[in-house]
Amino acid sequence: METDEAIRTRRSVREFTREPVTDLELDRLLEAARWAPSGLNNQPWRFMKITDAELIEKLSMMTRYRGVVAGAGALIAVFLDAGSMYDRTKDLMSAGAAIQNILLEAQDMGLGSCWLGEILTRSDSVKSELAVPDDLEFVALIALGRPVERERVGVRHPLSELVIPLP
Repeated sequence: METDEAIRTRRSVREFTREPVTDLELDRLLEAARWAPSGLNNQPWRFMKITDAELIEKLSMMTRYRGVVAGAGALIAVFLDAGSMYDRTKDLMSAGAAIQNILLEAQDMGLGSCWLGEILTRSDSVKSELAVPDDLEFVALIALGRPVERERVGVRHPLSELVIPLP
């Protein structure tokens, strides 16, 4: 798939079939993530692959988007490593770039994905359930799976509303 096509056709998928996501597929997604840009090339992101159905169910109980998480074939939890960070704002943007790479690679692979942020309100509970060290900051959860076939439409504001003209 061409990059432009992946960007324009990617949609958040919230309904998945029961077909599993393989470890090989997850590795391909994380390989794409690690090539994201980061300030000073510090690569502050860390990822956890989650495929255990019981753990997915437990995490689903920590968000109002329970159905999206519970229905996923796999999850990727995204963290920032305090020991690798140099500027929190810049490092959060780098993590966002890594997440975008995952979403675009998933689109190219025919997988559905949904970047979940609301679960951050339960960050401490998520970190406790996943038994991650304190120096990792939970920044996102990505739900993945084979998308239920249906039309998904994307709407974007026109550029004229987004571009700030020079005075």
